[in-house]
Amino acid sequence: MQSPCIAMLLAGGEGRRLGVLTRSKAKPAVHFGGEYRIIDFALSNCANSGIPAVGVVTQYQAASLHRHIGGGRSWTSRITLLPPRSGEYEGTADAVYKNFTYLREQNPEDVLVLSGDHIYQMDYRELLKRHRDSGADATIAVTPVAWEEAHRFGIMRTDADGQVVEFTEKPSTPASNLASMGIYVFKWSYLKRMLEQDAASIQSSHDFGKDVIPAMLAAGDRLQTYAYKGYWRDVGTVESLWEAHMDLVGEQPKFRCHTQTWPMPGHTSSPVPVMGKRIPGEARLHQALVASEAAVFGQVERSVVSQGAFVGHGSVLRNCVVMPTARIGSNVFIRNAIIGEGAVIEDGATVGSLSGSAIEVVGDGERVARKADKMSKIYLPVGQFQLEHIR
Repeated sequence: MQSPCIAMLLAGGEGRRLGVLTRSKAKPAVHFGGEYRIIDFALSNCANSGIPAVGVVTQYQAASLHRHIGGGRSWTSRITLLPPRSGEYEGTADAVYKNFTYLREQNPEDVLVLSGDHIYQMDYRELLKRHRDSGADATIAVTPVAWEEAHRFGIMRTDADGQVVEFTEKPSTPASNLASMGIYVFKWSYLKRMLEQDAASIQSSHDFGKDVIPAMLAAGDRLQTYAYKGYWRDVGTVESLWEAHMDLVGEQPKFRCHTQTWPMPGHTSSPVPVMGKRIPGEARLHQALVASEAAVFGQVERSVVSQGAFVGHGSVLRNCVVMPTARIGSNVFIRNAIIGEGAVIEDGATVGSLSGSAIEVVGDGERVARKADKMSKIYLPVGQFQLEHIR
């Protein structure tokens, strides 16, 4: 039987711009939001959108994703891991082309191609409806981005009907700020033909944005857009990863990872404060998101503390991301920083500075020793904080 639509989730990225955070894991396997990983958002979108089957294409540090995806989350979609059988995938288009056997077995009407390193909640059924109603050969999900960030994306111009008339991958001087989200829908028969042509080209780098999409336009094929108006972030840099975490906290959070209407499989955070060993009376949380199994004894402001992390007595965290199982000692000050998984910040240490705006990163498993004692200058009065709900 023919499946209406299946997904190919591209999750093989190395994530060099995330630096030490991807030293031992693939970019989509980086932790996010306290108790998830980046890839979970695309997978939950598939589950909530009723996509029956997902092929997850892995490459760099594939074991980090294989352990996670097979680790017990209750995905409702049927997931198949697709590491390269020999050599490496040469590009995003090549990664799909080399898995034609899987696609033929699934026999879909349409193929949904996704990136595994974005934070968003999208009902793919609306995208598919747009694609089928328009009669397009392919449809790209698009969203406006900040002009200063436009050079990082595939940028396009469209006509009044939303059909693509010009597309440039990562232009040095963008002509617009309408960006591809790296989410495509293709008719399977059309995708098969285009990728076979691309594979035969010795000039091609076998990438959707650099090669396949421009070839479609050059051939005069119909390439439609789907305008997405919800929250979406590409978290491919340290700064964007930190900013996306800051969107989870504040007076009015811009994004929530898990909602009743759009659940995240495996969600375990408590909806109310838990008093006792984990969050004792002396802890002070202000605009903070604290995941399950974390222990906080200090002061946390506008920060995300992940599963199994520990924050010691007298410590102050501001504008921080603390990854799972990290240990923050006593009388520590951390500002504008990401603390990697399993990292140790020793008693009295300082990470970040009061005046600097750059995001400091402590890698997975790294240790930071005490350099100076500045706690008397930066520890704020108790009255400026309140214990909030743990979301």
